[in-house]
Amino acid sequence: EARPSNEEILTMRIVDRVLRPLFPKDYHSETQVMIQLMSHDEDVMPDALVGLAASAAISLSDIPFDGPISEVRVARIDNNFIINPSKSQLEESDIDIMVGASEDSVVMVEGEFDEISEEEMTDAIRFAHEEIKRQIDAQKKLVKQAGISSEKREYDGAEEDQELESEISEKVYQKSYDIAKKGLSKNERSELFGSLKDELIDFYDEDTLEEKKDLIIKYFNKTQKKAVRDLVLNEGIRLDGRKTESIRDIWTEVGYLPSTHGSAVFTRGETQSLASVTLGTSREVNVIDMPTDQSEETFYLHYNFPPFSTGEARPLRGTSRREVGHGNLAQRALKKVMPIDCPYTVRIVSEILESNGSSSMASVCAGSLALMDAGIKIKSNVSGIAMGLISEGDKYAVLSDILGDEDHLGDMDFKVTGTKDGITACQMDIKIKGLKYEILIEALNQAKKGRLEILEKLDNSIKKPNETVKEHAPKMVTMEIAKDFIGLVIGPGGKHIQELQKESDTTIVINEKDEIGLIEILGVDQEKIDNAIGKIRNLIFEPVIDEVYKVNVVKILDFGAVVEFVPGKEALLHVSEIAWERVDKVTDYINLGDQIEVKYLGIDKRTRKQKISRKVLLDKN
Repeated sequence: EARPSNEEILTMRIVDRVLRPLFPKDYHSETQVMIQLMSHDEDVMPDALVGLAASAAISLSDIPFDGPISEVRVARIDNNFIINPSKSQLEESDIDIMVGASEDSVVMVEGEFDEISEEEMTDAIRFAHEEIKRQIDAQKKLVKQAGISSEKREYDGAEEDQELESEISEKVYQKSYDIAKKGLSKNERSELFGSLKDELIDFYDEDTLEEKKDLIIKYFNKTQKKAVRDLVLNEGIRLDGRKTESIRDIWTEVGYLPSTHGSAVFTRGETQSLASVTLGTSREVNVIDMPTDQSEETFYLHYNFPPFSTGEARPLRGTSRREVGHGNLAQRALKKVMPIDCPYTVRIVSEILESNGSSSMASVCAGSLALMDAGIKIKSNVSGIAMGLISEGDKYAVLSDILGDEDHLGDMDFKVTGTKDGITACQMDIKIKGLKYEILIEALNQAKKGRLEILEKLDNSIKKPNETVKEHAPKMVTMEIAKDFIGLVIGPGGKHIQELQKESDTTIVINEKDEIGLIEILGVDQEKIDNAIGKIRNLIFEPVIDEVYKVNVVKILDFGAVVEFVPGKEALLHVSEIAWERVDKVTDYINLGDQIEVKYLGIDKRTRKQKISRKVLLDKN
């Protein structure tokens, strides 16, 4: 009932991104769809059903809506596609993709993959679309059975003035086309378009402006958009002068921040991400607590988009839905190359320092470099690229590495990440109806070409993870102990573990897992870590019957000698066990400080104390 969790925000975005393009452009009535999980079947993942629920509710209303739509999740196990898998099935799958579509168009795709090919991804989308068509048919039957009228409510559409629109188009179209063709930077371009807008507004008198200023600005923006789109379709030239398949200039720097555990800067054109990596223990896991999922993440990425990155000044009001979505996409992209046996909890933070398109993909690239810089044994670099589409009738152009403006004026935003071996994540939003699969396949293949080009730039910076973590970064050592020893290591009221952490300048975490105590020791100084390991081993040391040990003589008594297995673990070597002959004086055989061998014989039934013997190791004759 309070602020939605990140997982709930991500679910909302999946539905919103499908529904939003299907409302009439001139429909401005506030419309809110509330989706609430009332109960949960453990074998059903509800986020795959929210699109169906939302569409059914809208279809039963008189709200104008170009639906119905639906969404499904597709998994693949043993090369067989599955619709809406259970959580356990998803864990076995090499594909986790959510697809949203209307009857004739795919509208939204989002997913993560174990480095699959472009063809495999397309097959998964096609498979999803066939199931969506069946769910749409079910909604139509529901509406019919409910006796709902097919007529939609009337609403006041946006004011239009075709004469004014034609006049403005005639005044600013060619000038907009010429500005777009100059191949300027974002700021230079914005300044010229701003001057052109001011010139248009100055043309009209005060009375006209008072009545129609909003329409004038609307038609100016519409004409500018058309001019930019026409430039791409007619001449294959983009706003910054690039060809459709060209990628902006890239520069990177690894190890940029001296005090972090790992860092990297990735800059592509006017978009820049600074990623930092922090290594921690299991105490720093990201806890997920939802009705459908109670788990822990040992790898997670946070994405920050401060106002200054786009030249704005506005107060910070917490993490936006967009930031949550972009961070999740980058996390899913990199998660697929994380080593299974990584002992650390790993957190990446991507700070967007400048943005003009594709900052989430910049986060993937910077995050990949930062992981390698931190010494995390990822299998390879991961690159990401944002693709766009401009189409008009039978003409279309697929754009690689889109600008922010191209995202706004285009018909598709398609982000793809992956390694040289395949795709690890994707996110696609389509703003037009009837996108052909042939265009989708072309976009995927063009994305692969760009992705590999970017990957080469990353590999030139750092191709393999550093052999070790940085000198100032924590080293992680894990060790297992018997469950019965956990209390002994912790000590009364945590006394032992607190003293040990203080002495060794380490962080020690103990977890119980599968009847075993799993100890994590995190510290910067390896010698101190080794010292902590030694003290823990001493604490839990238990001699084994019939094993021979080298022990130190720490005290001489009239009736024997006290020997030490390890510091703090002592036993009495009775005078009768020193030699086979009668021993009158202990120091005739052993002295203080000697190191001798003894055999452990177990617990003496009479004295209930540990029994050791030297003589059994000696020749009886």
